[in-house]
Amino acid sequence: MSKEFIHYVKVYYEDTDAEGVVYYANYLKFLERARTEAIFSLGLTNTKLLNEYETLIIVKSCNINYIKPAKFEDNLKIISKVKSITRTSFLMYQVFERDNEIISEAEVRLVTINKQGKPIQIPKVLEVKFKEYLSN
Repeated sequence: MSKEFIHYVKVYYEDTDAEGVVYYANYLKFLERARTEAIFSLGLTNTKLLNEYETLIIVKSCNINYIKPAKFEDNLKIISKVKSITRTSFLMYQVFERDNEIISEAEVRLVTINKQGKPIQIPKVLEVKFKEYLSN
């Protein structure tokens, strides 16, 4: 069984449109928060990765499937799984659940870069921790 990162989000009024449905771009913000918390749960932070390893993590691509709308005051569970790792990138599969039902899913390719914006090798400390979480 693969390990996963769990993050919870409550939908606030500011996240929604006039009809109380989560605005589609806000899902990307929620995904980013979940990934940030995943890194934090490993004992790292984006600031630490930058200051100690001169590494930034950026989104290269994102494919998101909106299945059912999230709505005002919903409590959402975001499950994030590391699907694969290359020398300079990793792929995460992230799922939104409401009441144990999948309402949206995304695959996000993330790349590690230096301060000049050039791809660099994933720091060993992050690679080792992510490999423990690889999904089958």
